[in-house]
Amino acid sequence: MEGHTMMGQAGNQDQLFYSFNLDEHVPRDHLLRGIDRFLDLGDLRQHLAPFYSHTGRPSIDPVLMVRMLVIGYCFGIRSERRLCDEVHLNLAYRWFCRLGLEDKVPNHSTFSKNRHVRFRQSEAFRHVFEAVLRRCMSEGLVRGEGFAIDASVIKADANRARGVPGAEVAGWHEDGASSRAVREYLDALDAQNPFDEDASDELPPSTPPKSISLTDPASRWTAAPAGPAFFAYSTNYLIDLHAGVIMDVEATPSHRSQEVDATKTMVDRVEARFGVKPQRLVGDTAYGTASMLGWMVQEKGIEPHVPVWDKTERKDNTLSSSDFEWNEQANEYRCPQGHPLRSEWRQFTSPRSRITKADTVIYRASQHDCKQCPSKDRCCQHDNQWHSKRQANPQRLCGELDRAKQTYARRQPAVILKKRAHRG
Repeated sequence: MEGHTMMGQAGNQDQLFYSFNLDEHVPRDHLLRGIDRFLDLGDLRQHLAPFYSHTGRPSIDPVLMVRMLVIGYCFGIRSERRLCDEVHLNLAYRWFCRLGLEDKVPNHSTFSKNRHVRFRQSEAFRHVFEAVLRRCMSEGLVRGEGFAIDASVIKADANRARGVPGAEVAGWHEDGASSRAVREYLDALDAQNPFDEDASDELPPSTPPKSISLTDPASRWTAAPAGPAFFAYSTNYLIDLHAGVIMDVEATPSHRSQEVDATKTMVDRVEARFGVKPQRLVGDTAYGTASMLGWMVQEKGIEPHVPVWDKTERKDNTLSSSDFEWNEQANEYRCPQGHPLRSEWRQFTSPRSRITKADTVIYRASQHDCKQCPSKDRCCQHDNQWHSKRQANPQRLCGELDRAKQTYARRQPAVILKKRAHRG
């Protein structure tokens, strides 16, 4: 026995008492130490208190679950089952979650139950997000002078083959055994398309998507990444350009119009909750529509740094809209020959809006001017009409389109977008 002791072989007797400090076993430069220094979840329990019952078995600490989810996000652990195993084994994870060696790790099913009910109803994740954002603002990382907007496509966990035509959604309301995902999708449709029995005019029905997933109907069939189509979502980010801090995030189905609408939601929400409104907004062509530019300039007073989404330039040797000069005071266009195009050529007792069902205003030249015009063959698609295909009140949006084009050209867009891409 003495020889074995000299060789360093340990004895078989177990130690009766242990002195173990988790903090001593976590490296000083570990990522979680830096996060723990600034992550403050002190008021999370108070925020969630109304959503917990005073009777029954003790619940899992919500602060523990949020800290575990932070670990999963930082280290790319997407499976909650695996996350629980990693927290059980890793000393640094236990230290960050305030768990001792003897403490049990919650079951993975706890996360899904809380996410679909308690955390969703209380907006717990947004509460944590905004607490972190306030800390970034207090540390001087947010200037609020310029924001960037962009969307990332997130592939849905839905089989491409498990889809049905969008027109078949009408019969889902009669299916009493529909899944939770289907019920949530139908509730969202009802919220977006409210029915008013007293309304005199019915709103036009929205166009159904080409395909709807039976597994995840809220996702959208898309081929945005220039490949085979699949079901996906879009994660929309509003980013401060100073240090790349995310000011807000909004998830939508992967559809361009909903991504643009999410921008308005995020800008309004940041202004309402933090009193911050940018002087300029940077984005790609998807955000350069007439209605979006009008909203930025006229409603919010934000300078748009986006390329204008202009589909009016023609390639068939006919005149484009840029060849016609807009006169806002006279509410008319001037053709290259100097003749006016007006939405009305005579005065009416009752003023008319002249906005068609297609949400456009038609400007016409007089027959006398067009009859002998040398450019008539290149001028218009339909006789002597030139269609101004703008959103409502197009006469005001034309000026915003022109100003956006000038601003984008003046501000070196390539440099701006490169800055947005690196910091976003």
